[in-house]
Amino acid sequence: MSVLKLEEYENDFWKDVDNRMSWDQIIPGDLRNTKPVSLTQEVISQFAKLIGDDNPLYHDEEYAKSTPYGGIVAPPNIHIVLMFACTDITDWMRSPGTINCGQSWYYNIPARPGDTITMRGSALDKFIKKERLFAVHENVFTNQHGQVICTGRGQTIRPV
Repeated sequence: MSVLKLEEYENDFWKDVDNRMSWDQIIPGDLRNTKPVSLTQEVISQFAKLIGDDNPLYHDEEYAKSTPYGGIVAPPNIHIVLMFACTDITDWMRSPGTINCGQSWYYNIPARPGDTITMRGSALDKFIKKERLFAVHENVFTNQHGQVICTGRGQTIRPV
């Protein structure tokens, strides 16, 4: 398991692009290679600041303790960073030129500092429409207790 650190997060999607799975290698139903990551309060705070969210629930422990959450929680959309942190450089969702066509997310419980996050992801389907390559995918994020943090389904246009 690795500890997520935003400054160590690889954001050059062209790096190792030749090692990514191609359209032909995406097999609906096959699980994507993932690894668990540990979420820290520092990452939660950094992420919230980077997206411009100054809600004290993400930054201020004393304030967060006074809420029904009982402590710091992560912004719901932290799953965006977690998806990339949980996958390796070969993951097909990292391919440059990928276009997000839409997604639906369902949030169950908040992610918290100290959580070990695991992602289960797969392609559900792939198809060609108007000469474009589409992939339908699903991701489920759980914590170390097996509790589902969030589930999402989306559709992307894949690069040729």
